[in-house]
Amino acid sequence: MNTDYEGVPNYSYLKDLNNELDPYIGIYKANFNGNEITLYISKEENRLEKIVDKQFYQDALVIKYIVKNSSGVILQDTKNLINSNNELYSTRIRSYDNSIIFYYSGTNCGVGWGNIFLKKINTTEITWEYRPDDMILTPDKCPGNPDLTIYLPETKDLLFTKQ
Repeated sequence: MNTDYEGVPNYSYLKDLNNELDPYIGIYKANFNGNEITLYISKEENRLEKIVDKQFYQDALVIKYIVKNSSGVILQDTKNLINSNNELYSTRIRSYDNSIIFYYSGTNCGVGWGNIFLKKINTTEITWEYRPDDMILTPDKCPGNPDLTIYLPETKDLLFTKQ
């Protein structure tokens, strides 16, 4: 899982041979700024990735999520979306602290795109760090009046508990 995709031939398969991703699979919950965030983490094997001029297959964790406010109103729900534009999937394991790096493509017009880092604390807890990247939105890049709110918690060391 620590193999650099740039150094492998096109259509290589970066397989999770040691099942390093498996301990993260499950449903996790946390509360942040009055919102309840539920993560649904699953493993997708043989996922085709296309990065610039490189194509390869890899085993990856995929996160779908639901964010609810304190009244239970759903603010954002990706749980049942298929081929969602706001994908959240693992790209590699960061070797110096064993956290898993996820790429998040963002929501409407790519709002919130960036990286998320999950680290397994024990069998029932993971920590979350979200680093959204900046972008400038103009009416021609994002027509209409889409929701440009980032609902995922923009914080470091948020503790999620396995359900």
